[in-house]
Amino acid sequence: MKHKSLIACAALSACVALPSFAEQSLTVVNFGGANANAQKKAFYEPYEKAGNKLVAVEYNGEQAKIKAMVETKKITWDVVEVESPDAARGCDEGLFEKLDYSKIINKADLQPAAVTDCGVGIFVWSTVMAYNGDKLKTAPTSWADFFDTKKIPGKRGMRKGARYNLEFALLADGVKPADVYKVLATKEGADRAFKKLSELKPNIQWWEAGAQAPQFLVAGDVVLTTVYNGRIDAANREGRNLKIYWPGGIYDLDYWAIPRGTPNKDAALKFISYTLQPQQQAAYAQNIAYGPANNKALAKLDKKVLDDLPTSPANAKEALQFSVAFWADQGESLEKRFASWATQ
Repeated sequence: MKHKSLIACAALSACVALPSFAEQSLTVVNFGGANANAQKKAFYEPYEKAGNKLVAVEYNGEQAKIKAMVETKKITWDVVEVESPDAARGCDEGLFEKLDYSKIINKADLQPAAVTDCGVGIFVWSTVMAYNGDKLKTAPTSWADFFDTKKIPGKRGMRKGARYNLEFALLADGVKPADVYKVLATKEGADRAFKKLSELKPNIQWWEAGAQAPQFLVAGDVVLTTVYNGRIDAANREGRNLKIYWPGGIYDLDYWAIPRGTPNKDAALKFISYTLQPQQQAAYAQNIAYGPANNKALAKLDKKVLDDLPTSPANAKEALQFSVAFWADQGESLEKRFASWATQ
């Protein structure tokens, strides 16, 4: 009798467990803002319409949270958007699952930089030079112009940090995009970049949050600024007339990664695969000016959208790919040097 009740009990618990298993939803983590809204329209809503359950969560890129989940084996996040340095570091530290591309997409369809062991690129964004088309009569034609306050008088907006600024300083000093990281890796190259930045220092207005750079342009606080290209697109959608100078822009990708040990790994791969289809990638680019990671999406976009994307052939021609390896290697010492330089 006892044996029989056990079976009945096991059957009953299976019955109780079934609905919750069927209802199991995927938790997808993003960086919020305009990017999250674009993902919602292009990825989340159509995915849910197709009968899948999904919860979107925002975070600030805290790897420590992922690390704690993986170490305690209590994983509540299934798919996480990460920036390139974190994708590489998280992979090295064993925080993310190794990806099986046969379950995601044909690698050949993707931008080469989108394919890594533990992260697959979602979109391409760029740090560029921009100006206010209503205020500036002489448009810049080079990075040298950004540093030339005689030719174009006025303040310059720059992100407070070494990243991007050292690359731009070398471009302004005549280094070709293809040689920037080679030069910056030498002591002389780093000295050269800081020397160039020092020339501009009295005219720099620093920004720390991405939203500040377009605000500076609109207010007329600066005449030129470095800025994330998506921020210019967002301002122009609100009726501004901000312009981008594309050559020498530094492009990078955001990636999807799967925290190691998630019980929802198969569902996570299915979702990632869905977001990388040309249709979804094109829909994303129509909602925010970030380039599709899937090259096949470009054919689905009209000229007006393409003109604003970092990956359009015209805009990508003289772009520089952000070097994750370089900044992983030298970032700490250069950021320290920058911090003390900035206070001098």
